[in-house]
Amino acid sequence: MAHHLAYRPKPGEIPTQPGVYRFRDENRRVLYVGKAKNLRARLSNYFAPLHTLHERTRRMVTTATSVEWTVVGSDVEALQLEYTWIKEFDPPFNVKFRDDKSYPYLAVTLGDEAPRVMVTRNPRIRGAAYFGPYPKVWAVHDTIDLMIKAFPIRTCSDSSYKRAMQSGKPCFPGQIGRCGGPCSMKVTIDEHRRIVDDFVSFMSGNDKRFTRELTAKMKDAAAEQDYEAAARYRDQLQSLEAVLEKSRVVMKQSVDADMFGIEHDELSAAVQQFVVRGGRIRGVRSWTVDKELDVSTGDLVEGVIRTAYSRQGADVPREVIVPVLPDDAGEIGEWLTEIRGRGRVQLKTAQRGEKAALMETAVLNAKQALMRHKTRRSADFATRSEALADIQDALGMNEAPLRIECYDISHLGGTNIVASMVVFEDGLARKDQYRSFSISEARDDTDAMYQVLMRRLAHLDDDGPEDSSPKRFAYPPQLLLVDGGQPQVAAAQRALEDSERSGIQIAGIAKRLEELWIPDDEYPVILPRNSEALYLVQRLRDEAHRFAIRHQRKRRSRDISTVLSEIPGVGPARVKKLLTHFGSVARLKAADPAEITEVPGVGPALAEAIHARLHTR
Repeated sequence: MAHHLAYRPKPGEIPTQPGVYRFRDENRRVLYVGKAKNLRARLSNYFAPLHTLHERTRRMVTTATSVEWTVVGSDVEALQLEYTWIKEFDPPFNVKFRDDKSYPYLAVTLGDEAPRVMVTRNPRIRGAAYFGPYPKVWAVHDTIDLMIKAFPIRTCSDSSYKRAMQSGKPCFPGQIGRCGGPCSMKVTIDEHRRIVDDFVSFMSGNDKRFTRELTAKMKDAAAEQDYEAAARYRDQLQSLEAVLEKSRVVMKQSVDADMFGIEHDELSAAVQQFVVRGGRIRGVRSWTVDKELDVSTGDLVEGVIRTAYSRQGADVPREVIVPVLPDDAGEIGEWLTEIRGRGRVQLKTAQRGEKAALMETAVLNAKQALMRHKTRRSADFATRSEALADIQDALGMNEAPLRIECYDISHLGGTNIVASMVVFEDGLARKDQYRSFSISEARDDTDAMYQVLMRRLAHLDDDGPEDSSPKRFAYPPQLLLVDGGQPQVAAAQRALEDSERSGIQIAGIAKRLEELWIPDDEYPVILPRNSEALYLVQRLRDEAHRFAIRHQRKRRSRDISTVLSEIPGVGPARVKKLLTHFGSVARLKAADPAEITEVPGVGPALAEAIHARLHTR
C-alpha cells in the first residue's frame, strides 16, 4: 500500500478560510462531509502518512478518490452548510442519528377559529403550540383527559366541529362532556379562546397562578355554602395537581432548558433529551447513533444539537445543557440564537447543583437506552443470521460460524493468571458451556493463550463414555476468537498447528479499533461500523472479558480465605468479619496489627499472626 494518496492536493492549494469539504469515491458518491475553521489545517490531518491514521479514517481516505471543498464566510455558515450536505448526501462515514420512533406531542391548534387540543406526531401544523414530546401515546391522552376537566376546550375533529356549528346540534364528544368548544353550545368563540389561552399558559409553566385561583374560588364557594361549585373547583384543582405531579418540579420555576445525556461506546451512542420548561420535565426524547468513524463526545454533542433543532418549528430554550462542550460551541450558540429569534441561547455544561443532578439522570437513561438498543439487535433471529453471514464473508469462511468461541486472558501484574472461554451458538450466548482456566505460570499473554488453547483443543475428540451423549466441550467451533491482535493470533495459530487441528478459523479482536486480525495477513479486516457482525463480535469480546474478571475475583477471594483459615483461631466467620471490615483484600494487607485489632473478636496476638501470614506469601 502506498504511504500517500494520489489525489492529495498540492501544497498551498487548500485555502485557510472556514469551509466545508467532501470526500468522494470513484463513482462520485459522497463518502464523508466535514467542516473546518481552517480548511488547510483540517484536511492536512487526512493526508498524513497512512500508517499514522486511525484505522477507520484510513479506510475512508483510501476508499475515496477525490476531495473537494467550499469556502464560506463564517464558522456558523460552515456549520449550516455541513448539516445541509449531510442531509442531502447521507454519507456512509458520517455519524447516523436515528430516532427510536416518531414521538407523540400534545398540540393546540391556535391557528383555528376555535382551537382544539389533540395528540399528533406531525410537528408541522401551522400555528400550533406543541408540548412534549411524550414517551407514550397514553401519556398524552392522560394529560388531555386531566387538562380538559380544568380547561374545557375543544377536542372534536374539524369535520365534527363544522357539522355542529352548521346544524346547531352539539358534536358527539360535546354531548358526553368530552368537548368544551363552541360546538358544545356552552361557550362563545371568544370565551373559548380565553380558556385556550389559559390552557396554553398553564402547559407553558405558568401553573402557580391557576392553582392559587382555583384554591381561592373553592374556599369562597365553600364559605358561601355553594358546595356544588366548591366540588367543581376541587375536581379541577385535583386535575391540575395530577398534571403537575406527572411533570414534577425538578428545579427553579425560572429554568427553561433542554438537557442531553449521552452514552456511547466504539460503535453506537444513545441520547436522552429532557425538555425542562418552568422547572418541570415537559417532554422526553431519545436517539440511537451509529458511528462509522471514531468521533469524540464533543463531536457527538454537535450532531445531537443539530438533529434536535433542525426540524421546522423547533422549540429552542434559553439554555442547552450537554455533557461536554464541542469545539464549535460559540458558533452553535449563535446558530441556536438565530433559530430562537429572541434572547441569547447559552450552550453549557452542568457542574453542580440541581442541573447536574438532572443531567446524571439523563445520562443514566441514555446508558439504559444503549443497553436496550444492543440487546434488541442481538435478540432478533434475522439480525443474528445477517451478522453470521457477514462474518463468514468478511473472513472468507466456507460456512457461517454457527458456533463461536472467544478467549480472554486476565491477570494481576503477571500473577494470578486466569482465562475465559465463552460460547455463542447461532448468535446467542450459551452460558452453560462457558469455561474458565487457571494458569500456574506463563511468560506473557501469548504464552498463556497458547497454553489455554492447547488444553481446550485436546478435548475435541473427547466423546465421553459410550453410554452418554458427546460432551459439549468436544464440539469444534467454526470460529475461534482471541482477545488481542497479531501476537495473540499467532499464538492461537501455533496451538492449532501443534494440536494438528484443521477446519477452524482463527481471528483476533484488537481492543482499541475493534478490528479483526487473521493469521498471516498484513492488514486487519474492518467490519462496517454499524454492521450487525461487529455488534456480535463486540458482544463476544465483552462477555469473554467479563467472565474472565469474574473468575479472577472468585479465585482471589477463595485464595485469601484459604490463607487466613490456615491461621489457628481464624475460622470462616472471622474471615468474613475481616473482609467485611476492611472492604477488600488490598486494604487488609495494607493494615498494621493495631488496625486489625479493631475487628471484633481479634486480639493483639491474633492480629500479629494475621499480619505476619499475609506478608510471608
